Amino acid sequence: MPNLNTTDFHLPYNPDLVTRAKALRENMTPAEKKLWYQYLKTFQFRVLRQRPIDHFIVDFYCPTLKLVIEVDGESHFTDKGQDYDRERTRIIEGYGLQVLRFTNHQVLNCFEEVCREIQVLIPP
Repeated sequence: MPNLNTTDFHLPYNPDLVTRAKALRENMTPAEKKLWYQYLKTFQFRVLRQRPIDHFIVDFYCPTLKLVIEVDGESHFTDKGQDYDRERTRIIEGYGLQVLRFTNHQVLNCFEEVCREIQVLIPP
């Protein structure tokens, strides 16, 4: 019987990404650290950092809400980066997940608004 921290389906998990995901957890960006330590670490539902899903590593994943949260740095703002992100989002959403994206600037400078945007996704 599933509890709040599990889902009733399994996302594709690439074990080849485990080492890279662990390295990313150990070397989070300042924006990722802020979002994690000041909000998501004590979020009311379990949130996983740097979680492999399919052939991607998402910044944060909340299985209960079926929510992926991405914190985008400068590399995401090039044409190539935006094309990659659109395709990545399309694939991830194909698994029934919602993808929420914030820029580093938003997390570092508009933190309360970012938290409110995440909070409104919690069902009553």
